[in-house]
Amino acid sequence: MAVPSLTQCYQLMERYRMLPNIRRHSIVVARVAELLVDTLPPKLELPDRNRVVAGALLHDIAKTPCLDNGCEHALLGAVLCEEHGFHEIAPCVAEHVLLKHHEPQRYARGHFLAREIVYYADKRVRHDQVVSLEERLDYIIKHYGNNDPLRHRLIRENFQKCIDLEQHLFQWLDFPPEAVPEIIACGKRNLAT
Repeated sequence: MAVPSLTQCYQLMERYRMLPNIRRHSIVVARVAELLVDTLPPKLELPDRNRVVAGALLHDIAKTPCLDNGCEHALLGAVLCEEHGFHEIAPCVAEHVLLKHHEPQRYARGHFLAREIVYYADKRVRHDQVVSLEERLDYIIKHYGNNDPLRHRLIRENFQKCIDLEQHLFQWLDFPPEAVPEIIACGKRNLAT
């Protein structure tokens, strides 16, 4: 099986000792990703919904192990997904921090990949709260920028890709990015077990 079920996602969270705060973050990321894939028009070329949700739930699967040894959690997480046979979500996990390929021409045609939806959804969630990209950028610079101007520039460049992706996603939606927190807060979806 290339895409894990919700039950399997939660079992992997337990197996890899996902901390409660990281688990809550991952569930909210999955809710944002689910909202996008469910509300983008079906006429577009959209990724499989189950792949998007599973990728979002497991995007930080290696965060706890990497807290102990300083490894790159996105890369280790992708390896863990591959080891468990979940090949279709490994790219979502691998690229949730840095998107390797930014393809605005494809986005303009309404063609989005699962890894792009997960990447964007992760950038909209600070801890377990849906925030704007600007708020998330400020948080990341403050907590991961290490007062290093080069690192700040690289973080901003990465976020510029996300800002562009957001513009393309929301040209197809009937609500603005600012409405996502309220929609998620009022939503009836519950991915928690």
